[in-house]
Amino acid sequence: MSKTTRATQFLDRAKVSYEVLTYDYDPGADRIGMQAAEAIGVEPHRVLKTLMAKVDGKPVCVVVPSDKEVSMKKLAATFGGKTAAMMPPADAERLTGYHVGGISPFGQKRLVPTAFEAAAMQEQSVYMNGGQRGLQVHLAPADAVRALDAKVAPLMAD
Repeated sequence: MSKTTRATQFLDRAKVSYEVLTYDYDPGADRIGMQAAEAIGVEPHRVLKTLMAKVDGKPVCVVVPSDKEVSMKKLAATFGGKTAAMMPPADAERLTGYHVGGISPFGQKRLVPTAFEAAAMQEQSVYMNGGQRGLQVHLAPADAVRALDAKVAPLMAD
């Protein structure tokens, strides 16, 4: 497994300090983020999953704790839209250039607006996909938000 991906190259260019961790990716896992948290021995709320969605038909990237779900109503409101829906996996792969299970918010083929769950900002550090299945980057959430020029908002379903 290569530890250099478009995501790590993006972080390097943004001068973000991070650590790379690898784990055995389980393609049969029901919840990929939860499997990653267990594999690297970290609390699930510190492993953030990257989801691709559409707000009023326009693509957006959403970063939330792996043990939580996104509120479509809150997501739409964050981007000033009326409706939000998850993007079909094939569309997400085409847009990002990454495979499902390895989608990172960093270094996507096409830059799209990104929203970051506000609660994650209270963590000293978080783990996010590094652009490949079985690869996580460990970094400060504030650094991730800055590098992505992301909006920070409460996005989790109640």
